[in-house]
Amino acid sequence: MARAATKERTESSIAIPSREDFAAMLEQSFVTQSPQEGSVIKGTIVAIENDFAMVDVGLKTEGRISLKEFAMPGVPADIKVGDTVEVYLERVENALGEAVLSRDKARREESWIKLEKAFNDQTRVTGVIFGRVKGGFTVDLDGAVAFLPGSQVDVRPMRDVGPLMNQPQLFQILKMDRRRGNIVVSRRAVLEERRAEERTSLVASLQEKQIVEGVVKNITDYGAFVDLGGVDGLLHVTDIAWRRVSHPTEVLSVGQTVTVQIIKINHETQRISLGMKQLQTDPWEGVAAKYPVGVQFKGKVTNVTDYGAFVELEPGVEGLVHVSEMSWVKKNMAPSKLVTPGTEVDVAVLEVDSNKRRISLGLKQTQENPWTAFTTSHPAGSVIEGEIKSITEFGLFIGLDSDIDGMVHLSDLSWTKPGEEAIKDYQKGQVVKAKVLDIDVEKERVSLGIKQLDGDPIEKAGPSGSALRKSQIVTGTVTEVNDGGIEVELDGGVKTFIRRADLARDRNDQRPERFGKGDKVDAMVTSVDKASRKVSLSIKAREVAEEKEAVEQYGSSDSGASLGDILGAALKKKAPSKKKSDE
Repeated sequence: MARAATKERTESSIAIPSREDFAAMLEQSFVTQSPQEGSVIKGTIVAIENDFAMVDVGLKTEGRISLKEFAMPGVPADIKVGDTVEVYLERVENALGEAVLSRDKARREESWIKLEKAFNDQTRVTGVIFGRVKGGFTVDLDGAVAFLPGSQVDVRPMRDVGPLMNQPQLFQILKMDRRRGNIVVSRRAVLEERRAEERTSLVASLQEKQIVEGVVKNITDYGAFVDLGGVDGLLHVTDIAWRRVSHPTEVLSVGQTVTVQIIKINHETQRISLGMKQLQTDPWEGVAAKYPVGVQFKGKVTNVTDYGAFVELEPGVEGLVHVSEMSWVKKNMAPSKLVTPGTEVDVAVLEVDSNKRRISLGLKQTQENPWTAFTTSHPAGSVIEGEIKSITEFGLFIGLDSDIDGMVHLSDLSWTKPGEEAIKDYQKGQVVKAKVLDIDVEKERVSLGIKQLDGDPIEKAGPSGSALRKSQIVTGTVTEVNDGGIEVELDGGVKTFIRRADLARDRNDQRPERFGKGDKVDAMVTSVDKASRKVSLSIKAREVAEEKEAVEQYGSSDSGASLGDILGAALKKKAPSKKKSDE
């Protein structure tokens, strides 16, 4: 009975709240326990209706989220009632009394955290290319949208990116700015890293001198790049064949499968040099015995350059015909005007160097040497006739037989005129005669002379047409008078100058004005230099010689005559030194 009384007092002491108080308390509990707006929270899918999912996040009412927000690009939404999902709470209650939720923003917030960690750790992330924008593409990185530049899609430019769209791909984050919401990614960096790994592994498995198959990937002027199954090797144009290959396209084409030998591997740079000709027999083995010096062979002109022509003796063996060995006479003609690529010619082997893989050939050696024939038909001293081909500052070039040119030097144009003046008397195309002075077959030169046709006038300017000799007395005509002396012309046109001091023995008579143009004078030849074409005369020397002769002749008589009488008699007997009267 006491226990029952106690129970009644306890129940009577508990206050039962009214309906209004209970509603207020419930509202307060929602306020104190509701999640904070702008945060990511967990919710439960309680229903799926009309392309929307109803999500309970513990608030007074559920929120609705479009099913599209649960889908990935190219992948439909995969959710069901009862699934727990993370959503972003934008507002606790809208005008309709519903919670405003977003799956996209929740995933974006979650993705940014993961992406920042991946960016800092330099790890790859998975994304899907879902759109095209100016300069590149948009990529969905599990909610976060990134930009993929067009240059970062692949290691090579891609014309069609369609097959990559809406397909999960690995990307490398190049740059990200959460404040601005910018992310830049690269698929190319992932591919290059993967290729580098594969390349390193493949290069390590290859060995020098190994024979492998590959596909011609690209062709350049200097060679071709061959894909060996993930790594490229360079097949240089000189290693394609033993014969001369002007351009790789003569032998190779893109996409062609070729068998090559690995010549060299640089493991540091991962460069591989390849060769095709190494798989064939070297044609240069025993080439010296096959092509002895001095023997003539037939060959095909493969290439013509400024310095000569290359002639193929057999596939892989070529020799050079230097421009100096192409013609005996056409020295200044371009090789392209003498031979043409593709034509067959006769050549003579001049030199063989097997170590350097060089053969010197001659074209002119297979033809008769016109210089030898010219020497036989036109020996030195013979007279030839030809057309002036050119006029230079040092002489005339005259065309002769067999396209040979001879040269007349300035000094061989005239006996009396300086070469610079004498050459003005000739014109290109003029036909002239000349004498062959010298023939040098080795140097292939013919020296001609025009003045030699008439003979040296010095040899005819003496008394009675004899050669001038020292101490001769000659007669000349005064052609010029000046204060220093007089100019005198002898027979044959030889001109000389008598100095003032040599005009007379007597000093008072050493006056040039005593003479006039046209006067005849007798003088003694004091020197003759044929090389310099110089003749020296002296009236004084003649008078001294005559006086000496008179003394010797009359001094021996016993007539008792004085020296004056002897000289007077001698002077009367001798001819006067000036044949024109002084009157």
